[in-house]
Amino acid sequence: MMRPVTDTVATTRIGPTVFRWGARTYVMGIINATPDSFSGDGLLATDGAPTDPVETAVTTGRRMVDDGADILDVGGESTRPGHAPVDAAEERRRVVPVVAALRAALPHTAISVDTTKPEVAQAALDAGADLLNDVWGVGTDDGMARLAADHAVPMIVMHNRSEPRYDDLMAEVITDLRAALERAIALGVPPERLIVDPGFGFGKTPEHNLTVLHELGALRVLGRPILLGTSRKSTLGRVLDLPVDERLEATLATTAIGIANGADIVRVHDVRENARAARMSDAIIRGWHDTAPKEPPR
Repeated sequence: MMRPVTDTVATTRIGPTVFRWGARTYVMGIINATPDSFSGDGLLATDGAPTDPVETAVTTGRRMVDDGADILDVGGESTRPGHAPVDAAEERRRVVPVVAALRAALPHTAISVDTTKPEVAQAALDAGADLLNDVWGVGTDDGMARLAADHAVPMIVMHNRSEPRYDDLMAEVITDLRAALERAIALGVPPERLIVDPGFGFGKTPEHNLTVLHELGALRVLGRPILLGTSRKSTLGRVLDLPVDERLEATLATTAIGIANGADIVRVHDVRENARAARMSDAIIRGWHDTAPKEPPR
């Protein structure tokens, strides 16, 4: 029986940083070491002038940290619908140099690796990653959980399904996540190192995604911090009939509502704008303490 998050998970160390859940919302910046990211920000994209993807990743990472990112999430395989599968060797080739360069350039920033392949995750951990982010965290392969246990690192367990078929959406999302958490704990991952993600945009229709956001607080029953990833996703485009490069305002709306409904981490492309939205949302939801210098009384 899992108790509420406030009873079991007050803090989690992710690499150089201790995350204090409930104190504020944390921001995860997305770094795509891919040629085919749905959001158009892949470091290996072939359009335009040729660039060094590792150098670009470091520049991007520095800017994101300056803009308010607490975690940098590096992925080497697109997860957009219809993406071309990437084998482990190619994914390692994309991810490992980026992780190593970010670790050298930003030693005080937590770095996660976004992958479903334990061999890629292992190589990323060896290069300096601190956190595993598995979009198939509810799948049957326990390799990622074993890796998290063996290396004593935290793990994000995300909900996903091959087909968006549900009789009771939130109940089934919670049941699937609970089973994945229990399996990870049985394999040796301590509860305080587990984070859940409801999988907005994965194995769900647009209507399902909107329900997940509306009912996000239901995941609190799992007793784990909640990560929300809505940034620029197709559901936002469907609602507003907008292309991917015009979805910032929609993303900011989901960030604010997600925080109001219990999100502890937001995973985003546009860090500065979302960090500001998160700080404003936190001031409303968690309380604001004005530390600005006061004008002398007149």
